[in-house]
Amino acid sequence: MTIKAVVFDVGECLVDETREYGTWADWLDVPRHTFVAQLGAVIAQGRDYRETFQVFRPGFDLYEERERRAAAGRPEWFGEDDLYQDVRPALARLRADGLWLAIAGNQTVRAGRILRELFTADVDLIGTSDDWGAGKPDPLFFERVAESTPAEPGEILYVGDRLDNDVLPAAKAGMRTALIRRGPWGWIHQHDPDAARATFRIDSLAELPHLIAEANAAAS
Repeated sequence: MTIKAVVFDVGECLVDETREYGTWADWLDVPRHTFVAQLGAVIAQGRDYRETFQVFRPGFDLYEERERRAAAGRPEWFGEDDLYQDVRPALARLRADGLWLAIAGNQTVRAGRILRELFTADVDLIGTSDDWGAGKPDPLFFERVAESTPAEPGEILYVGDRLDNDVLPAAKAGMRTALIRRGPWGWIHQHDPDAARATFRIDSLAELPHLIAEANAAAS
């Protein structure tokens, strides 16, 4: 089967989350390098990243704290300057190649609005876990992706920086996958044996058009 659709995760795939990690450190009143070091340790141990917050504030509830930040005038936010430099050119090239494009990730309603402001003209669909009532790695999330995409699961390429949330559950749903090596998960997960299960392993989204064209030519 050829690849007809490409679906992108958000954090550390399209959006550099350095700013966001920094603002959480500021909110918790801990040094930024300390917060990031603890985050890396949690990820390397295969634990839920939300446990990072518990180290600094036991009983921390991420959803409640997001609302407190918003009420204090410090909501989650990202903009054009937070996009990785390869994002716009890659989306333009993939669309020119005739591929159907989507963005789907674990994001809040607020983040979904930001994504639509940034990308509505560039992709065919934007879906979030809050929109769908299911978040990765729940199989229901990838069922929603498949239902929303005008292609069979085997014709969909899901691109993300994580094995646990992106590559492995997407593959289980019958999709093809690309693991991108950037951000804390991307760098740590590259050494996991399961990384070999990704259809493609990339360092930049700029690699995708050629890899997809090559794979489609071999399948035709």
